[in-house]
Amino acid sequence: MLPLKIALRFLRTSPVQSALIATGIAVGIATQVFVGSLITSLQASLVEQTIGSTPHVIVRAPDEAEPLKVTAAMLSVVQTDPRVEPGAVVPVRVTNALLTDGEDSATLALKGGDLGGLDAIYRLRERTVAGTVRLGKGDVVIGTTLAEKFSLAPGDSVALTLPDGSRRTLRVTAVVDLGAEAANERQAFVDADLPRSVLGWRSGEFAAIEAQILDPFDSTAVATDWRSRLRGVRVVEWQEQNADLLTALQSQASSSYMIQAFVLIAVALGIASTLAISAVQKTRQIGILKAMGMSDAQASRIFLWQAAALGLAGTAGGVALGYALLWGFSFAPVQFSIRPEPSFIALSASIGVAVSMASSIIPARRTSRVDPIEVIQGG
Repeated sequence: MLPLKIALRFLRTSPVQSALIATGIAVGIATQVFVGSLITSLQASLVEQTIGSTPHVIVRAPDEAEPLKVTAAMLSVVQTDPRVEPGAVVPVRVTNALLTDGEDSATLALKGGDLGGLDAIYRLRERTVAGTVRLGKGDVVIGTTLAEKFSLAPGDSVALTLPDGSRRTLRVTAVVDLGAEAANERQAFVDADLPRSVLGWRSGEFAAIEAQILDPFDSTAVATDWRSRLRGVRVVEWQEQNADLLTALQSQASSSYMIQAFVLIAVALGIASTLAISAVQKTRQIGILKAMGMSDAQASRIFLWQAAALGLAGTAGGVALGYALLWGFSFAPVQFSIRPEPSFIALSASIGVAVSMASSIIPARRTSRVDPIEVIQGG
């Protein structure tokens, strides 16, 4: 382990230089950890806010004016898919209704279905701001904007005019915040039988089957699979309906990768240049060592060990600094929190060490070309 001992001695003879290199690596790795975690968390927050509480894949009839005849086989394909969130599958029926109090009015989309499935997708209980979510006969769950507009609270009754001209009086059981003002004003949830009776459909007829999957970005693959297995239906998924959002997410990811790449390049150039200077400074010592019998490979390994030591020290400091930055960001007045991913941080650390090692190639090759006779003759 002679090359390692010599490498450590070289580092100790220039402590300020070594500390500056390690600090540069630490800052680079900390920047990579912070920026990568920031972009990843921001993307997750955007996805959660936009489609986190909505169906990711929807199965409809070919003609939206016609009902979808839901069969046990159809439900089995959807419910048994391992990519689907457990319990987040629900056949729904939808009808419109008019709410008016004489001074103001609002058109509502009444979505009816099993409460368990609706709650798994729309997170009604989690988003409840008042009351208790129930969807029995005659119950309705409304959004916060509608409740504020008409001064409604749990326990109040609302009279709705339905498309068939009939009027129904429903009882508000809960007020929920669906995360979007339009949804909070226009969306309401009822039991599945109310829209069925208005639409005149049979018990097995629904507007659609809504499903939420574990990884939203698997929706394209899931929809393609279901199209091949479910004949005579139309399968739509959120990515094809949200092209602008996907473009924004991809742009954020690209900018993150570019920033991280430039940080790593800067770190690599800094280490390579410093070690190259060190190789020039230590030419006489290397020449003497080679004259005493050290091989070219051993001489090259001195700088490999230097790079490894600096890379490990700098990466460890960078990871610690990165966590400190993430902790500090938690106090910032923003609407989302950064969640560090251990796998991403481990990858960043590995890349940092690998870049450090790669940066030693130039000085190591320079060292291997040192002629001990020329060094001794040159004094």
